Order: sequence, then structure tokens, then C-alpha cells
Amino acid sequence: MAYVFDRQTPIYLQLMRLFRRQVISGEWKIGQQIPTVRDLALQYGVNPNTMQRALSELEREGLLSSNRRAGRFVSADQAQIASVRCSLAGSQIADFIEAMRLLQFDWPTLQQLLARKWRETDGID
Repeated sequence: MAYVFDRQTPIYLQLMRLFRRQVISGEWKIGQQIPTVRDLALQYGVNPNTMQRALSELEREGLLSSNRRAGRFVSADQAQIASVRCSLAGSQIADFIEAMRLLQFDWPTLQQLLARKWRETDGID
């Protein structure tokens, strides 16, 4: 079954987002060899050129490395992976703050709501 993509964002960017999260979440382990372009293209139902573009961009970001003879691997550069993780978190936080400001939440109220929800997700409340 092919992955379902949205129509507003280029597919290679959606693939980058997906694979970036797989790397920073540890789903793709440091040093792990990833499937070939052709295998990933088949798995996600996309053109191999689109998959190649997504993976090449992730190489440029330093999340993947390639060896012509052995294939592509998740980067062993833990600092780079941590940097990308922080960058993604910063983007998510900025989007969240913008949404909360549109809802006219002030900082003290938002802190209370966040603390309550955090405890709920941890099963404390």
C-alpha cells in the first residue's frame, strides 16, 4: 500500500519530513543502512527520482551519508541529529505560540494549560 501524500506540498518535501522524523526519533538508528532508492520508491509509491531528491537533501542536511559501494546510512553525527531535532522543535513551538496568540491566551494561562495537559499525558492527573 502506497503512502498517502497531501496535494499542497511537494512529495519530496513530505518524504524529507517523514524520514527526518524517523532519524531524529531513532526509528532509523545511527549508522543503520537505509533501503535503496528503488525500494523506498516502491514502498511509498513514488518516482525514484523524487525519492532520490528527498534522500539527497537529507544528505545535504547531514542526516544521511552515502557510500557508493555500500549504500546510504543514517549519520553517525549525533550533534547534527540533535541540532535538527531542536530545529524541528523550535518550528513546532513557534507554530503553537502563534496559534495560541490567535486564540488570545496569555502566558500564565497557557503555562497552566500546558502543565495540566503534560500531567494528563503522563497519567499524573
